[in-house]
Amino acid sequence: MIQGGPEGGVTREAIVADLVALISDMTQDWDLGFSGGIHEETGLVSDLGFQSIDVVMLVGEIHKHYGQRNLPFEKVLLVDGRYAEEIRVSDLADFLHVQLNVNGSGAPTMPAGGPGGTSG
Repeated sequence: MIQGGPEGGVTREAIVADLVALISDMTQDWDLGFSGGIHEETGLVSDLGFQSIDVVMLVGEIHKHYGQRNLPFEKVLLVDGRYAEEIRVSDLADFLHVQLNVNGSGAPTMPAGGPGGTSG
């Protein structure tokens, strides 16, 4: 369930907690050579071994969890028209925080350069 912040939006901290719970649930039966627990800087590919199907499944779980079907995940999953080599929990949290908390004009916004700032 979505928890609101002081302005009625979803706090970034709540989003991070939701993502950690969703990813932990997804990966609980995986044989991971990863220790330290899932947190904001955890890389889905480098740390958890996510493949494209796993990302698709996570996106589906996020849609279901937040009750949102048309979130523009291409803004976080694509960099310069190609799939991002790495996606961190913090990248997803930043993206969702913007998308779930609409700006004053009623349109979601995303910082310039997408997740992680500039692309390289």
